[in-house]
Amino acid sequence: MRPVYLIGYMGCGKTTLGRAVARCASMRLIDLDEYIEEREGMSVRQIFDAKGEAYFRAVERESLAEVSRMSDVIIATGGGTPCQPGLMDMMLETGTAVWLEAPIDVLHRRLIEGRATRPLIASLDDDELRRFIVKALDARRPHYARAAARFDSSRLESTAEIADSAARFIDQFIDHSS
Repeated sequence: MRPVYLIGYMGCGKTTLGRAVARCASMRLIDLDEYIEEREGMSVRQIFDAKGEAYFRAVERESLAEVSRMSDVIIATGGGTPCQPGLMDMMLETGTAVWLEAPIDVLHRRLIEGRATRPLIASLDDDELRRFIVKALDARRPHYARAAARFDSSRLESTAEIADSAARFIDQFIDHSS
């Protein structure tokens, strides 16, 4: 089966849903940022700090090309991956890109809870964070909207919701006939 790419803004549930779908569908989850970190031997933040954004984007492109040739994988992309020139085209040509959508209020709540682990937003207060999300999502929406499909990822708060969402995702997007 060709890759299934999970795209969307941070906090939309790419990793959470990806893990559940991969487990239930006997597929492998590849978190693109983790793949890059393993390949480079440093965190994404360290890559940006030490080598700059241009270097990171080149590695991101190479890494996406590598994983796009794999089969039976769910690929959780970085929130900005689809916005980089040519990368959404690569995903659309090699697999199925699914935009995980959640309302601003859901993203805001999730990112408040996980803010400390995300350097980009760690220093923002709640109001600044909401404005940041709205502005960034507005800028990224045209890229995300190119996805082959959309999936409501607002129900990932409990084990039961995650299981239900994973089952719905599998029914919609995972083809086990190949």
